[in-house]
Amino acid sequence: MQMSRLTITLSEPRYRALKEAAVQRDKTIGQLIDESLDFYGIKSRDQALDLVRLARAHSVLSEEQALILAQTEVQATRRAA
Repeated sequence: MQMSRLTITLSEPRYRALKEAAVQRDKTIGQLIDESLDFYGIKSRDQALDLVRLARAHSVLSEEQALILAQTEVQATRRAA
């Protein structure tokens, strides 16, 4: 897979801590960041679409039932916020 380069700005203490964590885990800083993105569920568009396809394939709800359930959950979440 082709990787893109990224420039970020970190405080010096945070950068040192990140470098130390990478060394302790025998990983690169890029690997630590990639694992963190996975942990927080940050996905590419293709990965997200694959996840939706998989969920739809295993769902017992019709599209209409799923939409009603989703709308109900969104409304409940907004009321609770």
